[in-house]
Amino acid sequence: MARNTQVAADHNAPSVTQILARHVATHPGYLAGGWSAAVDHEAHRTFMNWLGCAVGAAHHEAADAALAAVQMLQPAAQASVLGRKEKVDMASAALVNGITSHTFDFDDTHLKTIIHPAGPVASAVLALAEQLGASGRDVIDALVLGIDVSCRVGNAMYPEHYDRGWHITGSTGTLGAAAACARLLKLDTQKTAMALGIAASQPVGMREQFGTMTKPFHPGAAARAGLMSALLAQHGYTASPKALEAPRGMMQTVSTKNDWNEITGELGQRFEISFNSYKPFACGIVIHPSIDACAQLRAQGVTPAQVERIELKVHSLVLELTGKKEPVDGLQAKFSVYHGCAAGLTFGRAAEEEFSDEVVNRADMVALRRKVVATVDDSIDEASADVTAVLTDGRRVHVFVEHAIGSLQNPMTDAMLDAKFRGMSDAVLGATQTAALIEACWAVGGAGDIRALTALARP
Repeated sequence: MARNTQVAADHNAPSVTQILARHVATHPGYLAGGWSAAVDHEAHRTFMNWLGCAVGAAHHEAADAALAAVQMLQPAAQASVLGRKEKVDMASAALVNGITSHTFDFDDTHLKTIIHPAGPVASAVLALAEQLGASGRDVIDALVLGIDVSCRVGNAMYPEHYDRGWHITGSTGTLGAAAACARLLKLDTQKTAMALGIAASQPVGMREQFGTMTKPFHPGAAARAGLMSALLAQHGYTASPKALEAPRGMMQTVSTKNDWNEITGELGQRFEISFNSYKPFACGIVIHPSIDACAQLRAQGVTPAQVERIELKVHSLVLELTGKKEPVDGLQAKFSVYHGCAAGLTFGRAAEEEFSDEVVNRADMVALRRKVVATVDDSIDEASADVTAVLTDGRRVHVFVEHAIGSLQNPMTDAMLDAKFRGMSDAVLGATQTAALIEACWAVGGAGDIRALTALARP
């Protein structure tokens, strides 16, 4: 029996599936003047930051579990697991490298949408490129265009889609990965549209999983799904040509907000990778201003022993996303602004080491976390923090951070990205090999065969 359902749908949406497919399939790319040198440099920064994050987490227990699972499928050795000796089939490599690139929560962030774009896109592209023996230039071009697709779709649906509970990195990352792999396979517009259509039936990830291993599973699963979507389309598999925009297509199903102009506006002129940012702290992005402020307090001479309490004022979103007062392990601590404040004041930094289970459960860290008194003030921007240390002698030391280090207004330099990469990779690959890999990342756009780089990324 038919149901009488009321669907608030836009039946006059533009044909964004076809528009994005044409953009990906026919864009001339960098060497033909398709985007500026600044955009291309940002693509290299994005690639290097992603690769360092993946190598750094290569031996995390999440990586061990994921690799053990995919090896049960007895895959062919087509592509590298970054930071490890093993090679697996390209779909499994996309999955595992996507997981490791997000395990530390240290990867790139498109701040307008809180999408971590490189995880799904670069993981899929590099796995396919290694199997194909593609050039580094083809990889970078595919990365730029794939990230453009995922972030433009994210722009159109954010924040309503995110507020519903979707992990937007996974849900839009599947589309970005499909687009990038379609570009790498040199699919025409029609087949690229099919790749996007197949991917549109596979949005991945719920925010309920934040603080568990399943959060980094989302970009890995999106990478694998996007890669498979492109391979299916290459061989003639079909999908709806309106899979994104139709009233019961992906976008109108998972979000009541769909600003189509965010997809079509300045397409081919403005590239979303230009608005990518990179994390100096290995945790949720909304914690960064609070960590920055507490690190500044430490630089001014404030010590944990002097603190009676820390008065923290932040936007309501900060406590919604990262309000865990008593994290029990490192994964939970990445979603605890209380731990972020304690780490910033204690260490003056918050890299992966400061989110180890051992540090999270140290008595002094637990005690200092409990001295953080957080209150909501929605007059403060999501990207800012107001912190006052009230000392035992009655003094009050105040810091307001408008734009944290790593933001678009206060970006990490190339040298900072190099240092961050070394901090993650030296222990996995050794300092000499890490230095060579960093050099290869900066030069990847001119590489003749990407497999020289992936060889450097394995012990």
